[in-house]
Amino acid sequence: MSKTTVAILFGGRSVEHDISVLSARNVVENLNKERFTPVLIGISRQGVWYLCDTVADPDKGQPLQVTLDANQPVFRAGDQAITPDVVFPVLHGTDGEDGSVQGLLQVLNLPCVGSGVLGSAAAMDKLLAKRVLQASKLPVAPFLIANREDTLPDWQEVSQKLGTPVIVKPANLGSSVGVNKVEDAAGFEAAIKEALQYDHTALIETFIRGREVECAILGNHKPVVSVAGEVVLSSSHEFYSFTAKYEDPQAARIVIPADMPDAIHERIKQLSLQAYRLLNCQDLARVDLFVQEDGQVFVNEVNTIPGFTDISMYPMLMQHEGIAYGDLLTRLIEMAQARHAERNKISTDYKLRV
Repeated sequence: MSKTTVAILFGGRSVEHDISVLSARNVVENLNKERFTPVLIGISRQGVWYLCDTVADPDKGQPLQVTLDANQPVFRAGDQAITPDVVFPVLHGTDGEDGSVQGLLQVLNLPCVGSGVLGSAAAMDKLLAKRVLQASKLPVAPFLIANREDTLPDWQEVSQKLGTPVIVKPANLGSSVGVNKVEDAAGFEAAIKEALQYDHTALIETFIRGREVECAILGNHKPVVSVAGEVVLSSSHEFYSFTAKYEDPQAARIVIPADMPDAIHERIKQLSLQAYRLLNCQDLARVDLFVQEDGQVFVNEVNTIPGFTDISMYPMLMQHEGIAYGDLLTRLIEMAQARHAERNKISTDYKLRV
């Protein structure tokens, strides 16, 4: 049996570029090489695509060109021509997790691991996601918004409506980049300015005092929904910031399963699956939630391309469900190919009757 060529996209024009590189390194290392041949496509911070020899340097390969042909798309680098059997985007954030790359691959008629254009865009835009979940009666933190074009909200009005403290974050980023906890007017102004540095819209949310938990989902028709894993922060961190996630190895420990009653675990699983389906997610996602002391659960956000680093919750939760890292990657690739085959059964030909 011939091997399946898997194009792994990593890097990207995103503040989460480095996290993507770490995730892609793990994906390559754990991919079943007896079944799959990885092709490494790195995207520089400037958005240039390269065919790479290693994951270490996304911008140190041969520049790529793409033939825009849905019947036989070809990636060319020098005298090399590659037609992938499936594409595995290991891209976090802007231009990778927001539906942009997914739209390109759909136009090229290439199987792509993960959510499509709609699911990717809806989950990535935290404001849109919250509105969709809120409209379907799922519990989310109360929120307000600030846009670059508008007058900044007044702190007194914000604190009256949302209470204090609040969380301020960009509406379309991940990895807690540009996220700040705010308790006064001076901190609010600085936090809004930082959030709007990374996005046109800033989200202002009531700070939920509770335990931070995450739930992993794998599949489509009958998805696997994991138990909740908990992020237990050290006293030196007020919330799960970028520093706590990636820079301070003592900041947090992961507890799987979270030490909670079975009824709370079931509530977390139920809400996570509802959010996954409401946002039209496919193949995989990690749902982040808060659990208050009284047992109330809030959905925070849904990540359609969760981290695959050594310390990432998603693969660890799947491993707890009995799915090893390598088997997880195989399942994801097979699901992408199956969905693509089903999509290609849809007719795109219609003759006008005149």
